[in-house]
Amino acid sequence: MFNTIIVLGPTASGKTDVSIMLAKALNTEIINADCMQIYKELTIGTAKATIEEQQGIKHHLLDFVEPTKEFSVSEYKELAMPIIERLIHSNKIPIIVGGTGFYVQSLLTNYEYGNSYKSEKLRAELTEIANTQGNQAVHDMLKNIDPVSAEKIHFNDVKRVIRAIEIFKLSGTKKSDINNTMQTNTQNLIKPLIIALNWNREELYSRINLRVDIMIKNGLKQEVENLVSKYNLTENNQCMQGIGYKEMLEHLNGKLTLEESIEKIKINTRHYAKRQLTWFKNQVDATWYNLSETTKQDVVNHVLNNLK
Repeated sequence: MFNTIIVLGPTASGKTDVSIMLAKALNTEIINADCMQIYKELTIGTAKATIEEQQGIKHHLLDFVEPTKEFSVSEYKELAMPIIERLIHSNKIPIIVGGTGFYVQSLLTNYEYGNSYKSEKLRAELTEIANTQGNQAVHDMLKNIDPVSAEKIHFNDVKRVIRAIEIFKLSGTKKSDINNTMQTNTQNLIKPLIIALNWNREELYSRINLRVDIMIKNGLKQEVENLVSKYNLTENNQCMQGIGYKEMLEHLNGKLTLEESIEKIKINTRHYAKRQLTWFKNQVDATWYNLSETTKQDVVNHVLNNLK
């Protein structure tokens, strides 16, 4: 019997709408599982649900981390699990919603690699290699020890590249192997009904492009300018590495024109959506719904029937 609902899907797939519809029907609460929506004042570029859009539904782990702070998967799990436990013990079905696979997976598994295998010294050494020899140099190091992870992680995603190397160097285990073992190590408390939303590819990409246009119209450039000015943020801050923010920061730093920045946001978001889909299909046992062929209300009705 299911006691938790998890709503997954690529960016711009309609997770927010479906989760709120479910929460209203079940009189329950939502737990955010998006690694960018945790940040305060990062609103436009994360497509964070406004107070009006939340429709009175209690949202947890949304808009609560200072932009200057880093935030880990293990910290997310530490905060999310007590909320989930409280809701389940109150005979409510928590709804976990988001596109960050590692956040969701941390709740379903007992493997605590987020707190393990850390070495600031090793990270500093690898960062220095990236700075002096280029990002490709550390990516090549990863490729030699864990080609599966290297295939999944872009060479410019230096933090994740370094993290994968760090895990291997300190544990002797490939990050890709850890991911595979995590899949089968489900915690006893959460009995999830996992649904995943998608659209036909061209329609999803059109939705992504439209979402970016709306973000620009709503003032994404001004939002990034305000964040940089208020907190003295740079590309090294975790929150500025999110899609939409890093490209706009490149524009503000004179590396891209505004038009180039907007186009790069669209391209990177489409690529990210493709990676999300691949990850969810490979890592999570979910029921998939194609919203090009069905409605959000039909999805909600189907989920409610499954719960019965």
